[in-house]
Amino acid sequence: MVVASIKTVNPEKVLILGANGMLGHALQGVFPEAVLRGHELDITDEEAVYACIADLVPDVVINAAAYTDVDGCEDHVGIASAVNGEGPGYIARACRDAGAVFVHYSTDYIFDGSREEYVESDLPNPVNAYGRSKLLGEQRIIREMKNYRIIRTSWLFGRYGRNFVDTIRDLSTRMDQVKVVHDQFGKPTYTVDLAEKTADLISCESGIYHITNDGSCSWYEFAQAFIGNAVPCSSAEFPRKAVRPRFSVLSNTKTTPLRHWREALSDYLQGDT
Repeated sequence: MVVASIKTVNPEKVLILGANGMLGHALQGVFPEAVLRGHELDITDEEAVYACIADLVPDVVINAAAYTDVDGCEDHVGIASAVNGEGPGYIARACRDAGAVFVHYSTDYIFDGSREEYVESDLPNPVNAYGRSKLLGEQRIIREMKNYRIIRTSWLFGRYGRNFVDTIRDLSTRMDQVKVVHDQFGKPTYTVDLAEKTADLISCESGIYHITNDGSCSWYEFAQAFIGNAVPCSSAEFPRKAVRPRFSVLSNTKTTPLRHWREALSDYLQGDT
């Protein structure tokens, strides 16, 4: 699917922010004629953001820029809040004044993990700095404009970026056993599938959407699908700076589901053969 299938959008009037990242690259495949902005545009610079969007006057702005180092956010709360929180608010304000649709990506980590599954209307309660910064971004967008699509997603993997699949595969070639936590549950999501679904959501009504590949699993079960020497361990055995929610399974109640994560993973792995 490419943007040409979206009849109401001029393919040259789509602006992708964060175009150099993993998701940004996948979006380029779906929106090949889009205007791209990467590291050269600092989304925490309100004047620069406003000038960029006011000059281009896009129909759609897709923000794939984010500070995604979950543990790093604990040490750099101010940067996380600026990039993941205030920056999206600046973009939303500029989109409102330019008359553009704003598409923004949020996270499963806005929830505390006390429930086994979350729908779009459930109340957020983040347990780490990353989740709090992403929730702030949602709140800033909703405050500034009405014509938004906030896409909550989880456990991204894809080309052109650091991700769990590549990290664990590399470890499996250098270690006899790779310990992977078995008590955190979510939904893996392939960036290519997420990017294609993004195109569909532009024509949907404004609001919050949960978009992941279908099927939930633990990190250990996910690792088992692509390496043979994974062994389970508890979160207590593998302490991290940032607390992770035990359950962060996002339930999509508004749109048709994506294919199962195992099928998506197979396609991703075949790209390496």
